[in-house]
Amino acid sequence: MDDMTQAAAASTPRETPPNPQLDELVAVLQRLRAPGGCAWDRDQTHESLVQYLIEETYELVDAIESGDKDELIEELGDVLYQVIFHSDIAAEAGLFTLEDVAAHMTAKMIGRHPHVFGDAVADTPDAVMENWDRLKTVEKPHRTSVLDGIPQGMPALALADKLLGRAHKVGLIDATQPGGVNVTSEDELGPLLLAIVASAKANGLDSERALRSALRELQSEIRDHEVELASDAGVIGTAE
Repeated sequence: MDDMTQAAAASTPRETPPNPQLDELVAVLQRLRAPGGCAWDRDQTHESLVQYLIEETYELVDAIESGDKDELIEELGDVLYQVIFHSDIAAEAGLFTLEDVAAHMTAKMIGRHPHVFGDAVADTPDAVMENWDRLKTVEKPHRTSVLDGIPQGMPALALADKLLGRAHKVGLIDATQPGGVNVTSEDELGPLLLAIVASAKANGLDSERALRSALRELQSEIRDHEVELASDAGVIGTAE
């Protein structure tokens, strides 16, 4: 246990309770995948489970939006089971275990919250995010663009939101300004988006594909802008 982990443990205000139900779920999965268990579970791979992980994640989103407690419990369990399932497959292959996954996440959360587990100061959500981004840059020096690490398989609208944030981050746009269409509430936004999709459908257009095409262009603009910023910084550095 490193110093930060020890400090985190020491600062925990209550004793961590045991998790017998979680342990039993892990044991159930192990039994299913053990010799003599379930043939289907034994046959699964990381790749074959992707479709279920995506489906369960969307079902969890539905449960969160519905506000139904029982559905939320069920769907959280389904997503948790996917994590345990993937970890068991990896453990069988000698790659890593569920404990490795938990340990990595613990270390990551402690390291990304120095204002809680260390001496850093971050009194506002914005300050916390600034620290988070700075620490992530240090942890992942191989990422040279703000676009690195963004999954391109995200739904187009979610990807658009993410990319606009990155474009704002590098100064390409001001994402705090509404632009040509100023929508001030989700009650306005939903029908407007639906109307756009309806118009596209009536004209034989693919809304998802069209937005993804525009997002590819935006990503090219972001990368070009980053190159310009790096070039300008080099010129300034040479002049100094």
